[in-house]
Amino acid sequence: MDLRDNVETGETENHTELFYVPIPDEAPCKGEQEKLSGVVKNVHRKLRRKYREVGDFDKIWREHCKDEQTLSEYALAMKNLADNHWTKNCEGEGRIEWCRSVCQEYFLHGGMKRMVQKDEKSAALTMGLTTDSVSVRPYGTIPSSISNLGKMRLLDVGSCFNPFLKFDEFLTVGIDIVPAVESVYKCDFLNLQLQQPLQLASDAVEAFLRQLHNPIDTLPAQLFHVVVFSLLLSYFPSPYQRWICCKKAHELLELHGLLLIITPDSSHQNRHALMMRSWRVAVESLGFKRYKYVKYSHMHLIAFRKVSLATTSDLVSRNYPEMLYIPQDFHSNEEEEECADVPVQVRSEFEDDQMAWGFTELPDTPYDSDSGESQSSSVPGFHELEDPILLHS
Repeated sequence: MDLRDNVETGETENHTELFYVPIPDEAPCKGEQEKLSGVVKNVHRKLRRKYREVGDFDKIWREHCKDEQTLSEYALAMKNLADNHWTKNCEGEGRIEWCRSVCQEYFLHGGMKRMVQKDEKSAALTMGLTTDSVSVRPYGTIPSSISNLGKMRLLDVGSCFNPFLKFDEFLTVGIDIVPAVESVYKCDFLNLQLQQPLQLASDAVEAFLRQLHNPIDTLPAQLFHVVVFSLLLSYFPSPYQRWICCKKAHELLELHGLLLIITPDSSHQNRHALMMRSWRVAVESLGFKRYKYVKYSHMHLIAFRKVSLATTSDLVSRNYPEMLYIPQDFHSNEEEEECADVPVQVRSEFEDDQMAWGFTELPDTPYDSDSGESQSSSVPGFHELEDPILLHS
């Protein structure tokens, strides 16, 4: 059949020119993506501006949670980006797959066992014992082992559209202040109340999670194996709010559970290396230890494992909350408005080197800080991904 046949009339058009396959115009799609990204960024900017003007982050957050129109627009924009832009371009999918792969390697393929044994050997060496005299517990006695306990219980905070629900290995609880899909529970994580841990068998805990009621105002402590903060912490205008989230995650995790943090950064790896080092110190002070780290084109992805049930005392006076800063925390309101329209100024190489002088433990390749190995060996196939909504710093 001649490709120039008129599909509607059934007639053949006798054109002598070459036949061209029309290429869809991507400009409208890109324009819609930028518009949706603008909705997301404007919500963040307004929160930071109000925080600078008022200073009471608790009051600002409660008012924000009552602004149903803004929250609905935000949730719709995020859902639209996820459905119509990230999925088509494989953008944003990388961070979900990274979380899944880290959990599988840690809980199902011996990662937790290796880390617990390493901790025990390090503790013994600190006490002056030799490596040969250290007795390592068998894998079956290690707390929180998932191998015989069914699904990994995962809490996705700021879930919006519940991306982990499609994976069978997780029992997923997605929460958000304004859910974009019915499977996500309405919950204000900052003001979530915690109860005593459940003294139940694993199957009974799973049954409890399957019967949660909407909205969620309270949850038992030590309930989850995994807590995910995907593009969550930069939403909050105050470092102290980010700190509260991390502390709450520690309380909700079982011992040896994982906290997975994905935070936006469109610059190259060393540009905000000091910030990442600061975050690591702050989060580890709560009773975590960093397990994995990787830098994609537009985000940092960090896995922390819970290594102690209790947090260190007197953390606030040591200024740990302020260490969970983002570059926008130091902008004035005028600078925020300018950044909305003006391209980001790029630092010189010398300035970048100055910023990164103290963070030499991060090499150019993805790195497992706990084992000292390149992460590419345990999580193959990951590459740097573009993400359209991540904030410019």
